[in-house]
Amino acid sequence: MEGFEIMADAREVTTRRLRRLTAAVKAVGQAGTALGGVWTDGRKPVHVVLRSHLLQSTSGPGPLVRLVLPRGVALRFYLLAVFEAQCRLAVGGSWVNDRPLAGVGSWSDFIAIDGAYDTRSGTYMPETKQGRRGPADLRLRQIQSALKTLEELGPEQALVTMPRAGKGGRRLYGEFSLMKENGRGALQTPDIYTVPRNHWSAATITIPAEFFLNGWVQVLNSSEIATWLILRGLSQWARDTHATSGVYLYGRPRLEDFGLRRDAWEDGCQRLREFGLIRHARNAPLDSEPKGMDIVDVLAHGRRKQYEPYTWQVTDVGLAEDAVKVCTRELTLRQKLLDTRAAHRETLSP
Repeated sequence: MEGFEIMADAREVTTRRLRRLTAAVKAVGQAGTALGGVWTDGRKPVHVVLRSHLLQSTSGPGPLVRLVLPRGVALRFYLLAVFEAQCRLAVGGSWVNDRPLAGVGSWSDFIAIDGAYDTRSGTYMPETKQGRRGPADLRLRQIQSALKTLEELGPEQALVTMPRAGKGGRRLYGEFSLMKENGRGALQTPDIYTVPRNHWSAATITIPAEFFLNGWVQVLNSSEIATWLILRGLSQWARDTHATSGVYLYGRPRLEDFGLRRDAWEDGCQRLREFGLIRHARNAPLDSEPKGMDIVDVLAHGRRKQYEPYTWQVTDVGLAEDAVKVCTRELTLRQKLLDTRAAHRETLSP
């Protein structure tokens, strides 16, 4: 029975994700256009640089693991804010927020959501005259929720701070300040975000601009983004090993260093492989990624012992593709496979 329940859950998750992805196609395109405008009008960074403290601190996991949430856009929003800052500011430049939360040219332009879904009718709910279910209002509420989540990470790990209206009053969301990747810090003066220099060491990791411009930041869920960032960190901190034999994480380092659960890690790796953002390790150029299942995948399954982790290589070739198209294609194939397996199991059941 357990196998049936796991498969049924996987089918439901895939169906729901495909539905949401289909509904968000237009929104992802509009957000991509807005982000592309910021990039084109700004400094056009080839890579966005992140301080590694987002993933891992000197005492254990960084703030990243606390942003692996089933709902909300907190992790996505923080990364988008960093992207926006590095399009505006040179290395060493300090954060200044001169962008409104809503309206033309606002933070809301950067977020793609699928809208309000009615489970009874199986359709997306129409906008109301008051606009409380309209896309703009929903995006604004998502951003406010993300800012609240980022601030409530703790007095030292908060990734944003917001002033209050009066003494202990409501949050002034539009006046938020971005913090560095390790959080606000322990001092009275908050550690305001500044653009880091790429150290080509364990101090930083880089994200290609295509991750933002081609929609990947919008369509990957938080556990997939976290898994991808950790793999990018491992690949850049051990470049020679990554290029020849790949990188991996055993259970204890995964939990103690990054705080990521096994199911989130393994599911994240599997989806990222399907989407073409990572591959099973091989001694071949990182820009030579075959599509779909290939002989290396078959060999990886056959040679891997039960207690051994898969070894992975990060390949940026897939980032050049349209994220919505790739994810729709791969999730549709996954759904068909799960449906076929479910039908086969039903024929075998007594």
